[in-house]
Amino acid sequence: MAYGLLKGKRGIISGALDENSIAWKTALKAYEEGARFVLTNAPIAMRMGAINQLAEQCEAQIIPADATDVADLEKLFTQSQEILGGKIDFVLHSIGMSTNIRKGREYGDLNYEWFLKSLDVSALSLHKMLQTAEKLDAMAEYGSVVALSYIAAQRSFPDYTDMAQAKAMLESIARSYGYRYGRLKKVRVNTISQSPTKTTAGTGIGGFDAFFDYANKMSPLGNASAEACAEYAVTLFSDLTRSVTMQNLYHDGGFSAVGISHEIVDMMTPKE
Repeated sequence: MAYGLLKGKRGIISGALDENSIAWKTALKAYEEGARFVLTNAPIAMRMGAINQLAEQCEAQIIPADATDVADLEKLFTQSQEILGGKIDFVLHSIGMSTNIRKGREYGDLNYEWFLKSLDVSALSLHKMLQTAEKLDAMAEYGSVVALSYIAAQRSFPDYTDMAQAKAMLESIARSYGYRYGRLKKVRVNTISQSPTKTTAGTGIGGFDAFFDYANKMSPLGNASAEACAEYAVTLFSDLTRSVTMQNLYHDGGFSAVGISHEIVDMMTPKE
């Protein structure tokens, strides 16, 4: 059911790789709610995914851009305003990558060049987006920027390795730039800390299936789906949340607030 929450809104959605990705689901939901937007991803990611199919479904244009390259981001924000006919009302930052995880490097044996790349792609790219948008005066008043995070920014998860630091940095940037952008232009900046989700990126992390099941048993509402996360993102893009900024918002079925669940206790209790 659509509510028209984003009717007349203009946006930029990054990171839509395939139909399993949260960005893909968010694009479909934003379109359903009346938004017009451009899609963007790094050229290499676009070759791996199916973004052209999504663009057709959403009547959206695609602007290839490397989120770590300021020149590409300048082009992205400038062309987006030209295509959409005005300033940008919302941006989704759905970007993350760890070469160390992809290559199976242990946390005590990280390649530091890869580590720095993880921070650049997964976190510093948010600052570059925000700084570029500010300098170009590309965001509309009370615009909304949302980035996707994970609870590993606060807690230790062995196989998440350097992405945990990247997510912690991402959340810190959202707070720091959220203050600045709010004072300057009333622009909101928030992060969503999502449940483990069966996306291409998520399932690439070691032990994902076991942790997905564990989180589902720990959460009173169960794991939040990619579709539900998209719906939550849309509310943050909308005018209904004009006073929400600088927040890390848990969208995890209650996982972040539970010490232990009955299901886990039952699993750990010896059977007579």
